[in-house]
Amino acid sequence: MASIRSNVVSFVLKHTRKKAFSSPEAMHRWIQHARRKQSHQPPPAIIQRFDVKTRSVDGFPVYEIAPRDGGTRRILYLHGGAYVFEITSYHWALIAEMAERLGFGVTVPIYPIAPEHDFHDMFGMVGAVYRGMLEETAASEIVFMGDSAGGNMAVVLTMMMAQDGLPAPGSHVLISPGLDMSLTNPDVFAAEQHDPWLGIPGGLEAVRLYSAGMDRSDWHISPLYGDLTVLPTTLLLTGSRDLLTPDNLIFAERARAAGVDIELVHEEGMFHVWPLINMPEARRARDRIVTFLSRRERQPGLAFAAE
Repeated sequence: MASIRSNVVSFVLKHTRKKAFSSPEAMHRWIQHARRKQSHQPPPAIIQRFDVKTRSVDGFPVYEIAPRDGGTRRILYLHGGAYVFEITSYHWALIAEMAERLGFGVTVPIYPIAPEHDFHDMFGMVGAVYRGMLEETAASEIVFMGDSAGGNMAVVLTMMMAQDGLPAPGSHVLISPGLDMSLTNPDVFAAEQHDPWLGIPGGLEAVRLYSAGMDRSDWHISPLYGDLTVLPTTLLLTGSRDLLTPDNLIFAERARAAGVDIELVHEEGMFHVWPLINMPEARRARDRIVTFLSRRERQPGLAFAAE
């Protein structure tokens, strides 16, 4: 049963954030509003708690949270935001908790976003970040973690790096990822009616703005149609009130059939990227992430049974 807190959050989202996804015009209005107020900088509390350094890749900032003394593992965190919105305080809170509880270093690229930039700019930048990480850290010690659009980017980046002959990261943590933008699954339209946050018209406009003219069924945009055999052990978290979930469930099935060790968390009653929001269900999801990555640290070759 969903908590009271989650029901309140769901109600607020339905009457605020969902408006951004109601039409292409609404999406553009929200983007314009966001540009006037959004900041990618970590909150002061995080800067005080951690050793945070900033560098530049392709002219865009990359934040580095140093690992705990003696730690070697690193997370590449790719934030969500429909490819058009900046990182938020909710992302930073999750990043800080993972750094604190796991002791991993966390690399946070503030990648170029649409409509000012497109797919090629985004992946040119994050690809360069990963290549730089590989010069310092073994691929098996790196985790790709991403929510929503960032989850999509984590999978696509792994596939692109495989094409270039580079190793996959040791594991993926995908939080409500968008893995199929083709809209060929009729269950997505039914799911939209119960989703308090996302909507198809505005979402498609965001995809159009960043996709550089590629077809939505191209695996660069919809990695469900890419080579799933190159993917590492994966934790996938998705909620029953998220319009992306029908495709996430298909992705889990296909990845499993392709030989990927995938652990699925399908949370009843939960909406898009719920692990980012302070409520009981999110705390449970974060515990699951920590357990998953802690097991991987103790036994890098461990395979998980699917749920």
